[in-house]
Amino acid sequence: MFGPDITFLGVERCDVLDPATYAGADVVIIGAPFDGGTSNRPGARFGPMALRQACYLPHDGSRPSLALRVDALQDLRVLDAGDVETYSGDVETSLADIEDAVHRIAASGAIPLILGGDHTVALPDARGTARAHEPGRTSMIHFDAHADTGNIEFGHLYGHGQPMRRLIESGAIRGDRFLQIGLRGYWPGPETLEWMAEQNMRSYEMTEIVTRGLDECLTEAFTIALDECDQIFLSVDIDVCDPGHAPGTGTPEPGGLSARQLLDSVRRICYELPVAGMEVVEVAPPYDHSDITAYLGNRVILEALSAIARRRKDDAGGPRWDPRQPLLDGR
Repeated sequence: MFGPDITFLGVERCDVLDPATYAGADVVIIGAPFDGGTSNRPGARFGPMALRQACYLPHDGSRPSLALRVDALQDLRVLDAGDVETYSGDVETSLADIEDAVHRIAASGAIPLILGGDHTVALPDARGTARAHEPGRTSMIHFDAHADTGNIEFGHLYGHGQPMRRLIESGAIRGDRFLQIGLRGYWPGPETLEWMAEQNMRSYEMTEIVTRGLDECLTEAFTIALDECDQIFLSVDIDVCDPGHAPGTGTPEPGGLSARQLLDSVRRICYELPVAGMEVVEVAPPYDHSDITAYLGNRVILEALSAIARRRKDDAGGPRWDPRQPLLDGR
């Protein structure tokens, strides 16, 4: 909707309304340029544009991963369906249209990878994905500085601080299979935290992560996520990272993950777990310095795609990926 008419790093196009154009696709990228639920600084509507083009390399539909030794954009069939047409002044219609598009992609057997937009879009993104699978069998891993479990904000049920409550209330995602990584700061208050506890959510605040270690917390979260669930939806709010690593976002909160920690975590999730859908949200280019945040978001997407490609390659047989292998070993 905004900026040049390009696809993600030059991958082929498809039309979400024409299933024949993405038949057999492994991943379909779709933009959700909606920021009408923003409570602080707007601008995430320009996120999909920035995420698609934030790379200094040729946009040629190829990105070999040094670490994982795959080329996800070649080894997988990755297509870009463009943006869902959204209007920030009409939240209900925008969310319904996003959910319809995501569900069409997920029902085709492809993994929907949504480029936000503010975090309001988590509701249609995760619900549209979960609808394509057996009810109650999709869990959620949610990277964020904020819980996004508010109830009514500014007199409205929908906004970027409320999608996780709406998801659980809708039944699309079980509260006891809802894992949050990276929470910190001074919101929410006791009433909202009590509601979260009643849903049996598991929220890893940064102090616990620092004390126990991120890897240990992720391992525990994976066990919970796969208990009685067949697949996960991965939600990455870029503000999970410290503002020094991701300044271009609407509600920055100091003290978060590093860019390295986020990339390693996303890689591990997409390599070890059955990911059914994914979103990267809250990249707000108007506040981005030297495109730092857009570059990180772009690399989060590539890390996820590369890990999915590596998992499928390993599952097909042959030597498995060894992260300790020297880069030039055997070359």
